[in-house]
Amino acid sequence: MRAAVLTGHGGAEVVDYQEDLLAPEPGAGEARVKVEAAALNRLDLWVRAGWKGLKLDFPHVICADGAGVVDAVGEGLTAFAPGDRVCIDPTIVRPDDPALYSGLENQTRIAILGEHHSGTAAEYIVLPQRNLLKMPADFDFGEAAAAGLVGVTAWHSLITRGGLKAGESVLIVGAGGGVNSISIQIAKLAGATVYVIGSSAEKCKQAEAIGADVTINREEEPQWSRALYKLTNRRGVDVVVDNVGAATLGQSTRACRIGGRILIVGGTSGYGFELNVAQLFTRHITLIGSTMGPHRDYVAFMEQVFAGCLKAVIGVRLPLREARRAQDILENNEVFGKVVLEV
Repeated sequence: MRAAVLTGHGGAEVVDYQEDLLAPEPGAGEARVKVEAAALNRLDLWVRAGWKGLKLDFPHVICADGAGVVDAVGEGLTAFAPGDRVCIDPTIVRPDDPALYSGLENQTRIAILGEHHSGTAAEYIVLPQRNLLKMPADFDFGEAAAAGLVGVTAWHSLITRGGLKAGESVLIVGAGGGVNSISIQIAKLAGATVYVIGSSAEKCKQAEAIGADVTINREEEPQWSRALYKLTNRRGVDVVVDNVGAATLGQSTRACRIGGRILIVGGTSGYGFELNVAQLFTRHITLIGSTMGPHRDYVAFMEQVFAGCLKAVIGVRLPLREARRAQDILENNEVFGKVVLEV
């Protein structure tokens, strides 16, 4: 079996393309998917670097996102059959976890494909039935794969946890990342006015092309919270989406209106920051943390994708054997949207 793998932790040199891995066999309640496309996320870079407590069996197949065709099923699996075109929910939950029946199974001890579990950047992957969703016959595998992790994350954060409503205003800090490019579209679909902080004029232009109403170029406005405050008549926005973390949360708090909320699903610039508690309690600001999403949110999001209402932004497509180059592109911020590997 061909696959893009990590041979250890480190820099791009540990990303390898191998052709002699054993193909997995489906067990009871599982299906084997012949993968047609996989997609990268920032998570892949963090897994590659490693952290204390992360123990992987090398070679470790990368990527959380994927789509393909079912080619074999295990005993007792009846919802899917060989030949079904499917996309993959990247959240893994233990089959005996009570959270599976709560509808919020992401609020338990989850795992993610490509992180603690073997990932999607391989010819074949075996998955439980709950991780699969049938695709329309003519839908592009790459687009379905690119939508997965960022889509369920953004949908759960904005709609389920954030309770975004029509008529509200949203500030999205950062334009080019996968979660943010999807968040722009979800916020517009929900009927919100969307402000975006971009790192360059080009990324601001790209954000406008996918639905941003107002963009602020932080190269020209490093104190972008002041600019945002003026643009909103000194009110601020109802909702801030900040996945950057330490470098931006101070300004994000200042950009939030009295009684507003800040949604956090990541911290690409670091996790620790100095918090002015007075800004929170005197202005009634709510901080909302969120990670991944339950399967029902994955389904709700993908239905909008299949209907053409939302679209994963793909910056580049590469063959599987160029996985190392794909990680370089992602790490160097050379792309707007997702990096897709075609298997």
